[in-house]
Amino acid sequence: MTKRKRRNGPATTVAPSLPAVTAGLLSPVRRVPNEIERPPYAVTGDPGLSVSSLTRTDDEIEAMRRTGAAAAEILLRAGDVVRPGVTTDEIDRVVHDLSVKAGGYPSPLNYRGYPKSVCTSVNEVICHGIPDSRPLADGDIVNIDVTLYREGVHGDTSATFLVGDVDSVSVNLVEVTLESLELAIAAVVPGGPVRDIGQAIERHAVKNRLGVVREFIGHGVGTEFHTRLQIPHYYDRRLTTPLEIGTSFTIEPMLTLGDPEAVVWNDGWTAVTVDGTRTAQFEHTLIMTEGGAEKLTVTAAGECAHERVRAALV
Repeated sequence: MTKRKRRNGPATTVAPSLPAVTAGLLSPVRRVPNEIERPPYAVTGDPGLSVSSLTRTDDEIEAMRRTGAAAAEILLRAGDVVRPGVTTDEIDRVVHDLSVKAGGYPSPLNYRGYPKSVCTSVNEVICHGIPDSRPLADGDIVNIDVTLYREGVHGDTSATFLVGDVDSVSVNLVEVTLESLELAIAAVVPGGPVRDIGQAIERHAVKNRLGVVREFIGHGVGTEFHTRLQIPHYYDRRLTTPLEIGTSFTIEPMLTLGDPEAVVWNDGWTAVTVDGTRTAQFEHTLIMTEGGAEKLTVTAAGECAHERVRAALV
């Protein structure tokens, strides 16, 4: 995702102080059977320059609906695994195995050298957390970011799950982040500017005294994991790119309890809040239609991990 230099000021409400997340041990890279179709970067790790159109053909849209539904099902099953004592590496194994069982390739695997099949971001980890031997602890929150490549397209979705008994401040963070995604989806209309997305998210975050991460943003998605379309989660009047019918993209707000500025670990991937305060994220892959933004990352039965989390918040 594209990085941004500017940032919001810190919020004033913070969760109880807990030990910082530290890196565990990595298991060997998991194998994908030879018969599974692979994205172009699977061998080299280099996705190259984006050459994809921002809009999808009718056949691509149908493929994205099917792939998005499969990704949504995998995220639901990954969420079922979340509990105290389970390692993020075990979540990676579940996502990897389900991706292969669905006839797909886990998109993160070897994307720019990323070593795992899913991103698992715990507590102060904003995004791109690498699954390892660290067990989830009671009171943690963890974002699971699933992307599946199948039928020549990607489906990208994530949710932040509660681990055991979570404090009320963190619960509120998760709830407001999910609300901000829904408000952003409702704000977009065919031909409307990208800035409407960030305006909806930032307005809700500021109202609830939360920070908005600027370094990492939403993006175009389709035949490529990341197209050149950028979807910032903050308002900038200069962001006038229109979301035409057929445009495929993600919205994935990352909100924080404190300073939203990010620092990246030496592994080159794990981004954490600079002040160690918690962060949450939710994501859908969407296609712009005449009636607005259609969620592609819901199951064939209309289910979504987001609703599972929402039910746990009450």
